Amino acid sequence: MGASRVGFVLIRRLALFIAFLFALSGAAPAAAQPPPAGTPVRIGVTAATPPAPEPERAGPDAEAHAPPADAPRVDAKLAIPPPPAGFNVHDGGWIKFAYEPGLRERVQPLITQADAARADLVRRFGRPVLSKVTVYVARTPGEMASLAPEGAPFPRYAAGVAYSDIGYVLLTIHPVDVNARHDLGEVFRHELAHVALHDAVDGRSVPRWFNEGVAVFVSGEGSVTRLQTLWTATVAGELLPLGRLEKTFPTDALGVSVAYAQAADIVRFLIRREDQQRFIGLLERVRKGHEFERALNDAYGVDLATLEFEWRQDVSKRYTFWPALFSGSVIWAGAIGLFIWGWRRRKKRAERTLERWGREEAAEDELRRRLREAEAGRVRIVFAREPRQEVVEMKPPIEDAEVPRVEHDGSWHTLH
Repeated sequence: MGASRVGFVLIRRLALFIAFLFALSGAAPAAAQPPPAGTPVRIGVTAATPPAPEPERAGPDAEAHAPPADAPRVDAKLAIPPPPAGFNVHDGGWIKFAYEPGLRERVQPLITQADAARADLVRRFGRPVLSKVTVYVARTPGEMASLAPEGAPFPRYAAGVAYSDIGYVLLTIHPVDVNARHDLGEVFRHELAHVALHDAVDGRSVPRWFNEGVAVFVSGEGSVTRLQTLWTATVAGELLPLGRLEKTFPTDALGVSVAYAQAADIVRFLIRREDQQRFIGLLERVRKGHEFERALNDAYGVDLATLEFEWRQDVSKRYTFWPALFSGSVIWAGAIGLFIWGWRRRKKRAERTLERWGREEAAEDELRRRLREAEAGRVRIVFAREPRQEVVEMKPPIEDAEVPRVEHDGSWHTLH
């Protein structure tokens, strides 16, 4: 099979593969329908084991939403521990950093971006936030745990913790899992967003998915990974019911990644440019003491079920064919197609070059032939003179080149 035939077959297969993806995208809008209550959610190819229900909270706050694990609620009267001896302290007015001297290069970017991060949160939430924040940066998770307030809950897996009630943030340079992706700037903005949201609603309770979604979205963490996770969950029909996220977050790794990506995208859906004032109105109503779903209904004119339905319709349009087109398999197929196209183009260019060289060589050969013929028509005549011989080379007219002639004493003579 010739090279051109191979290229045609590969390109045809690529076209068929893209057509197959189009067929898949046509079925994707079915994901916009909320799954019926009680439907088991599948992660990958097997059904995920439902996490154990969180213990019910007793007392007057029993109806309050559970806070994120990295933003636990504590007594507002709890004191922030003093920084350990030898720690450097940077006072930025509204924010104070404490860290070991050897961590200065890692902490300096946080100090530099703090004011811009605060200004962005003020703009998004529509009111002053983060009046006073203290940030301790530890070298290891163990050291970070030692800096937690006495008796305060502390998630052992976290690379950052926000005690929003007292405006206290803990960070670690090295995460618990040495292979985990760890961007200190993103973790800092994430925990700062938890504190800012707490300030924006005056400490009122909001759903955990909303709290985590705000922190993930405004910090910009893992945006590319979140897009890939959300697209996969959308096409595979693995989006989690919002009612489940309302009660508890998954505990398995895949479920957690889908939950965070989904929560952040729902917040994106709420905080779109045309709905910025609605989002601010939602926070203001919660601040005034309205229950979250009532505040959502007042601000957006939808309840949670309608919000979820509209959001699923949105993601079914945004995360269908085009992300598939740029997925790894299609990129490789496209790369092969581009390689074949480039190879054929280089081959044609080489053929044109060879043809040009052939024409040039033929022209040179013709020129050499004509020069040889002209050289053969030249005549050398020797005249005897004293005291020396003189060689005269003359070229007869072109029309008489076949018979040489010489001029002597004014007359022309034909040589025989």
